[in-house]
Amino acid sequence: MNSLISRRNLLKAGLAALAVPSLAACNNGAAARGPGEVIYWLWDSAQLPMYTECAKVFHEQNPQYTVTIEQYGWNDYWSKLVTGFISDTAPDVFTGHSSKYPLFADKGQVLPIDDYVAKDNVDLSIYQKGLADRWIGADGKRYGLPKDWDTEVYFYNSAFTEAAGISTDQLNSMTWNPHDGGTFEQIVRRLTVDAKGRRGDQPGFDKENVKVYGLGYADAGGGDGQTSWSWYAAINGWKYSQGEPWGTKFFYGDPKFTETIGWWRGLITKGLMPTYAQAKSGVDVTTSFGAGKYGMTPNGSWMLGTYGQLKQVKTKLARLPIGPIGKRMSMMNGLADTIWAGTKRRDASWAWVKFLGSKTAQDIVAKAGVVFPAVAASMPAAKAAFAKSGWDVTPFLEPVEAGDVFPYPANPNAADVTAVMTPAMESVMSFEADPSSLAKANDDVNKILAVNT
Repeated sequence: MNSLISRRNLLKAGLAALAVPSLAACNNGAAARGPGEVIYWLWDSAQLPMYTECAKVFHEQNPQYTVTIEQYGWNDYWSKLVTGFISDTAPDVFTGHSSKYPLFADKGQVLPIDDYVAKDNVDLSIYQKGLADRWIGADGKRYGLPKDWDTEVYFYNSAFTEAAGISTDQLNSMTWNPHDGGTFEQIVRRLTVDAKGRRGDQPGFDKENVKVYGLGYADAGGGDGQTSWSWYAAINGWKYSQGEPWGTKFFYGDPKFTETIGWWRGLITKGLMPTYAQAKSGVDVTTSFGAGKYGMTPNGSWMLGTYGQLKQVKTKLARLPIGPIGKRMSMMNGLADTIWAGTKRRDASWAWVKFLGSKTAQDIVAKAGVVFPAVAASMPAAKAAFAKSGWDVTPFLEPVEAGDVFPYPANPNAADVTAVMTPAMESVMSFEADPSSLAKANDDVNKILAVNT
């Protein structure tokens, strides 16, 4: 329990300054800016051009307002944002993530927009089903308008699947269970090749000397497993918590979860997936895939552009497998644009957020072919843009159309949950602990929730 307390204290110390909004007189050079000048932050460099175009069109339609966009990488982005909250230098508007905003809302650092939405009669039905509600906090207030959404699939090396004699139909009709892995594991085994060219399903296969792993992965998944294990657990009938997405009691100790993780880790033992040390060797999963080290890798739709740049391999998309519950499931997440509670330019900030959530802006986003727009009517343009780049994005869309999706787990104490689950999952995947140890980690998580409820 001492290690749990120390982790929590460190996190609480780092976030304590968020408890009350800062009352300093200026932010981001506020005194030098006019009342209509909005500072906007995002983290994805691939999206910078399309949002620059959005800012141009926004200014043309609203000449009283201007937008300055600043882009920072994922890790720097959040640390700079928290620093900005504390020092009163945060951006007026910023791209929010569903794993981050609950804490910011809890600490009063993001602005509820319910009154603005009501005053301007914003039509929330234009968004993909469920996206708008994702930005209603635990307190019942709305903290953003959706900007995009994502799901997960397998990116596979089609030259490898063809050489292995695996058809497109086989890839798109995979089944899975936690006992023998179903046809999914058979395909992973077939795609795995040792140093002497023997496949994982052939006599003499040397699991200690693998040249191509059938399945690659980026990390141990922490508490969400978005691009690593989330769908296996979901199709095994598991849920993150009681009260999804606002977890009040988590279930990381549930046998359905631990058996899922046990199977997943077992692929390492069988030589079908790299060890955790290999996966975290400093070379990211997409680079390794592009170098021909993996037959397929799971990832989210936001990575289409990155995989598309891997010209040395011909990459295609495959559906997630059907599980014991009789269907496929994918996590559906999405981003939104959020207003900092400390901004001195609320009306200008709201005008920009409202514009970004409109079909006009979402059409610009769609035509860029980088992410899926939140506005449903903008999706045809996005599909056409991705098709022009050579992608058939159907596997990403089907779970949404069928309603077979589940939300990213949300909680104001997400940082605390991550501080427990990340090392716990890493220990399991490194074979330093058994999957049964996740029951203890789950107890720690639920103690945190009990203390903070």
